[in-house]
Amino acid sequence: MSDQEGGKIRIDKWLWYARFFKTRSLASKACQGGHIVLNGATVSKASVAVGQGDRLQFFQGPYIRIVEIVAVGTRRGPAPEAQALYQDHSPPRIKKADANADIRTADVAVRETGSGRPTKAERRALDRLRGDVGPD
Repeated sequence: MSDQEGGKIRIDKWLWYARFFKTRSLASKACQGGHIVLNGATVSKASVAVGQGDRLQFFQGPYIRIVEIVAVGTRRGPAPEAQALYQDHSPPRIKKADANADIRTADVAVRETGSGRPTKAERRALDRLRGDVGPD
């Protein structure tokens, strides 16, 4: 009797089947790096068996994913088939602009994105604003 017949599958294989990682080796590296949390415990091996009802937490880019395994799956199929393998419980995604607005405060100098490094005059003005006085 194989693991799939008993309703269990390797976690790296399931993450690859569910299309969270492009390759199985990337899923395996995420497991070995301790980036996957299974039912509240950090996974350190790619060979850990998962089954229906297990909860996984991991980062996908800048967003946290919380998924519950609904089915084990038998292959890496098309996206609709992969989405049927899990139920997503992730918090709603927020736009980067909204996230950055929360971080900004009034007493911090803010530069526009993409405006590059400050010029020497701008750096000296920032130093004066902060109260940092250099050897002049």
